[in-house]
Amino acid sequence: MTLTDTSQSAVSAKRSGLPSLSENTFVRYINFAILYVAQGIPEGMTFFGIPAWMAMNGKSASEIGTFAAVVIIPWSLKILVAPLMDRFTILSMGRKRPWVLVGQSGLIISFIAMALVPDPLNNIKLLMIAGFFVSLFGSIQDVATDGMAIEIVPVDQQARANGLMWGAKTIGVSLSLVSGTWIINNYGFMYAILFLSVLVCLILFVPLLLRERPGEKLLPWTEGAASESAKKIQLESLRQIFKSLFKVFLLPSSLFMGIAFFSFQIGNGLINAALPVFAIQELGWTDQGYSHVFSIINISAGFLGMFAGGALADLFGKKRMMSIYLVCMIVLVSVMAFTKVYWTTPLFTEGFIGVYYTFYVFLTIAGFATGMSLCWKRVAATQFTLYMAISNLGRATGASLLGILREYLAWEYVILSFAIFATGMLIMIQLLRLNKHMVSLEKLESDHLEKIKPIVVPAAIIVSSSILPEALKINNEIEH
Repeated sequence: MTLTDTSQSAVSAKRSGLPSLSENTFVRYINFAILYVAQGIPEGMTFFGIPAWMAMNGKSASEIGTFAAVVIIPWSLKILVAPLMDRFTILSMGRKRPWVLVGQSGLIISFIAMALVPDPLNNIKLLMIAGFFVSLFGSIQDVATDGMAIEIVPVDQQARANGLMWGAKTIGVSLSLVSGTWIINNYGFMYAILFLSVLVCLILFVPLLLRERPGEKLLPWTEGAASESAKKIQLESLRQIFKSLFKVFLLPSSLFMGIAFFSFQIGNGLINAALPVFAIQELGWTDQGYSHVFSIINISAGFLGMFAGGALADLFGKKRMMSIYLVCMIVLVSVMAFTKVYWTTPLFTEGFIGVYYTFYVFLTIAGFATGMSLCWKRVAATQFTLYMAISNLGRATGASLLGILREYLAWEYVILSFAIFATGMLIMIQLLRLNKHMVSLEKLESDHLEKIKPIVVPAAIIVSSSILPEALKINNEIEH
């Protein structure tokens, strides 16, 4: 294909179909919101629905905690996938869109495989393996979506986008949890998981129909070409990616934010794993009752986050709002731990769960926006994924602690343990120096450009074999 043919194909692709994500704010928001709904579907079932179902059927805290830890592990391994996404792609289809399609397709297949697990309550190991692969493809879709968002969404829209995306994810979690639990109880495990695979399949049409940038291909065999803006930021070496990541992550604020994410998510992972077991086995709730309460709370918190989370972070500052949310959460769990006499009052316990997850959504929105602002654009997808991998490693660690803590501690002290890890995050974010970090990022970028500048001239000279002898001749004349 000639250059003219390529340009004509690109123009043709640009003029056909829906607007691309880079050129339309509304389409951009819709795309990321729907993709985050898809992320919430596997999380709702594997993180909350199945553990609650297991608790309802008499499985031990150790078994439930182990399952929760296993399905979280792939979310901790995202850092191994992100550099591959930055390095390898079908550039004519966009930098991250091909990977979104891979993750979404794999999620459908792994859901179907999970549905076919025979007698899952008595085949926990097989169920865990299936859950692992559901989470693996969910995490691939997550990494690709986050990378796409960092590249496509302008900086001044990131807080609002994070609020919308996180709110959409809570809808996905709640939709998955409520519908999945109801179908499990009325028709069986297989039908519940197959239903979720159908939902994910329908969502697949969104990335299939929307390009990242104008002129790109929808599919490998359709018309289109790689955009110039995508070519400019495409990295050609894994070594370069890791070297740049190492430089930016060793900046003080990057390190402090990574520690902060890890510390908080240990506590949050513990709470997430503990709540269904606590509510069902300690307080006598049913799995369907817990799912119903949790879903209403999650959707409410998600909508609040969509409309207020990003706005509050923009208005009062991300660091300040994170500190306020953490203090409130520490006070909240402390009150819950020392008021055991009120646990059997449904309104009290439901209120605790509701307030906790509302603060969690708001904290997450501010935290994600802060993480994005700390990223160096050249390796932004990999760096942000590293933050998320650290977070999920913390969450898996917290979930795995449930069985151990329950062997030695009463429920009030298990719940109170959250405060220790939340305090760790509170301390770390006080050490963040965001303005100083921006200066450091500018220096990294200027140093990078200065380093590659000498390579540009020889490369230009060597392009043609006829130019090189002439250049040498001129040089000899100058010397003599």
